[in-house]
Amino acid sequence: MRTGDPRGAQPRTPPKAVALGNQVEPFPILFRDSRFVVIDKPAGLAVHPGPGGGPSVEDAFPLLSRRRDGPWLAHRLDRDTSGCLLIALRKQALLAAQQCFATGTAAKTYWAVVHGRPAAMQGTVDLALARRTDSSGWRMAAAADGQPARTDWRVLASDGQESWLELRLLTGRTHQARVHCASLGCAILGDPVYGRPDGHRLHLMSRRLALPLSPPVIAEASPPAHIRATLARHGWTLPE
Repeated sequence: MRTGDPRGAQPRTPPKAVALGNQVEPFPILFRDSRFVVIDKPAGLAVHPGPGGGPSVEDAFPLLSRRRDGPWLAHRLDRDTSGCLLIALRKQALLAAQQCFATGTAAKTYWAVVHGRPAAMQGTVDLALARRTDSSGWRMAAAADGQPARTDWRVLASDGQESWLELRLLTGRTHQARVHCASLGCAILGDPVYGRPDGHRLHLMSRRLALPLSPPVIAEASPPAHIRATLARHGWTLPE
């Protein structure tokens, strides 16, 4: 997990965007106080620039704070994963958030739509993960010498062909949700790395994030359009 990127201390050129109320264009703000902002990160956007550059969440940082020593990403989401992303506005807040993630007290709930149906209605995947590289690139894989990774899951709805899962990530490994769903025999829709090319966008989102700080940080995101469309196609309704 990459946190506290030292680039956060460097001056940034303000992006062509406008901060309006509870919106930092184009990111809805799900939670805001003097310590943190939680944005609803759109699918398809990186959290920080890659080697080749390109737009990222960090482009909006000048809109969140004028302090020269921040903000910072408190955790990461994959480019194609949408939903709750925590940004620390102060160094002390960053350290507090990092402690929550490191000790497992941060509650991270994800939603995924997957191929098939698990053999049970709920369970836990306890499968250590390590990064592996070959001629086709890198991916995460189950490995006895890997980092511990644990995910609680339950089925919210299923028609046998596809299932809607709620995932509680008890650790925060790269691609954890994607690999653990695949280990159930239920790869996430739109995941060509751990599943198969299927013409979908990745059906994975960070639904809810809660940190037991004082005061607590609690945020909840709505599914993006492509996931809402899939749920509607099945007649699966969002909880109240």
